[in-house]
Amino acid sequence: MRPAPRTSPARAIGVDTGGTFTDVVVWRDGRQHAFKVPSTPDEPSRAVLEGLRRAGSGAATRVRHGSTIATNALLERKGARVAFVTTKGFEDAIEIGRQDRPDLYALAPARPEPLVAAERRIGVNERLDEHGRPVRALTDASIRAAVKRVRAAKPEAVAVGLLHAYANAAHERRLASALRATGLPVTVSSELCPEIREYERFATTVANAYLAPRVARYLGALAGAKLGRVEVVLSHGGTAPIARAAHESVRQLLSGPAAGLRAALDAARACGHAAALTLDVGGTSTDVALLGAGETGRDGLPRRRAREVGGVPVLLPTLDVHTIGAGGGSIARVDEGGLLRVGPRAPAPIPGPRATARRTGDRHRRARRAGPHPVRNARGRRARAGPRGGARRDGTPREGAAPARTRSGRGGRARDRGRPHGSRAAARVGRTGRRPA
Repeated sequence: MRPAPRTSPARAIGVDTGGTFTDVVVWRDGRQHAFKVPSTPDEPSRAVLEGLRRAGSGAATRVRHGSTIATNALLERKGARVAFVTTKGFEDAIEIGRQDRPDLYALAPARPEPLVAAERRIGVNERLDEHGRPVRALTDASIRAAVKRVRAAKPEAVAVGLLHAYANAAHERRLASALRATGLPVTVSSELCPEIREYERFATTVANAYLAPRVARYLGALAGAKLGRVEVVLSHGGTAPIARAAHESVRQLLSGPAAGLRAALDAARACGHAAALTLDVGGTSTDVALLGAGETGRDGLPRRRAREVGGVPVLLPTLDVHTIGAGGGSIARVDEGGLLRVGPRAPAPIPGPRATARRTGDRHRRARRAGPHPVRNARGRRARAGPRGGARRDGTPREGAAPARTRSGRGGRARDRGRPHGSRAAARVGRTGRRPA
């Protein structure tokens, strides 16, 4: 649907970024309008800003945005270079993880690589017990040594997670204060998720530091355009302003599906259904969720205390959405065992000319110069045209076309645009002037 003519600024706008299209829903003058713009994977904010401009977003317009930036960055491992500062002796906790195997029947199970390489995991000489009482005090010398090692690692972001910091955050605060003086973005576990279970808390903190720079750049571009009061949908179904969303980017891992579940529940209740099963088929993935059932919250949305995304445990509340890597545009293939597989691979997200009437510049210019149906000879080579026309698709010359040109000479061949099915016989005519018997 095309956006309606703008008579006044939009009151509210919803924007959802997908792999192929960015969907925009506008509420203006008591009416709802919806349209799509092609997504721009190289710079996702460009498609969002184009949609907001076409929707007529003003400075006072309320914009709610479901984003996939954090999700894609984690799944594709395209985040920042992170340094992880933790209690000495626990540097490898994020790699060891739990003892449960990801694949029960695999003889050699493969685990995802940790987001921080071993050489950028920095141990600090300090220790708290489970009640938060100091067992080994954090000294100024230990802090200076940690900062020096962080500088040497040349990270783009820093994650700080100390043992039992959920019970006493004093050591983490001192470390974070010294590290922030370096100008690097710092994620602190006691600020993000002050909960028990060290592995999950450390992994969540590292994931936030890993995603924060990229998400902050994206949201900064949206804020800089000043096209409305943007709120980002979070994984638990709520929203946050851009400043907080940029600081806690790991909360956006299910941003897009979360917005869809709330809308689906409202639609189901408007139709008189207390519970519903949702099926959201996109171009590259499909999301499924059960709404309004017995195990959902008071608002009818299913939530979980924690979950795993892209092989990384996230110790934060999220909606219970199940995602499979196959959608409407997924590529089907036959695997090594001869079985049919669909997804997770999908075509390039830029739609082609037949889908959206878009034409790439170079190909379009070449096609215009060559004509709509270039005539080729028997060898598959394009026939050369005269200066004013050439042949029709069926091979007959156009009206007013210049006579076909031939090139003759020793070893040469005729290039006759008036003869779409040129042959060796035509080449002999060019050399001798006589047709063979």
